[in-house]
Amino acid sequence: MATAGLLLAAGAGRRYGRPKALLAYRDGLLVEHAAGILTTAGCDPLVVVLGAAADEVRARARLPQVIHNEAWPTGMGSSLRAGLAALVPTLAVAAVVTLVDMPGLTPAAVRRVARDATAGSLAVAAHPDGGHGHPVLLGRDHWAGAARAAVGDRGARDYLRAHRDRLRLVPCADVADFTDVDRPEQAGLLDA
Repeated sequence: MATAGLLLAAGAGRRYGRPKALLAYRDGLLVEHAAGILTTAGCDPLVVVLGAAADEVRARARLPQVIHNEAWPTGMGSSLRAGLAALVPTLAVAAVVTLVDMPGLTPAAVRRVARDATAGSLAVAAHPDGGHGHPVLLGRDHWAGAARAAVGDRGARDYLRAHRDRLRLVPCADVADFTDVDRPEQAGLLDA
């Protein structure tokens, strides 16, 4: 059964000072790296949600299916809604959702979170600090509810909290670094 990849890359990067999708990373852009992680992990189809500087990202990056979230200024929730809506017509049974600003994410972590995906699956990566977050696996049965709960910058957080009894926490600290690049002083994380 197919597990889709959903990459949220629409933000303006206010704290960083520019859209993080356009940050240079290795031999390309950070958005290309993030998309490559999902592709290498076997996610198919892959949808990349763009917003701020979408035309420039499209012109500079080699990406698979891209959708433009016109409501991107309202926060990550609108990007999650747009991405899940784009996946509805596909045959994907579930979607792995991740963010553009996590250069230490790996295909191994994505595969681990997506393991045994079904339409009823809910899973998140367990982070070393005791928290959890991306990558997030949303089975198709949860897409509509997660979309309804996604408002402002809150993505699927409230939906996952409301369904924590069904949420699988997947230890991934041994195969990924979950640091996100939020501020210019973290640019050194992109030198790897």
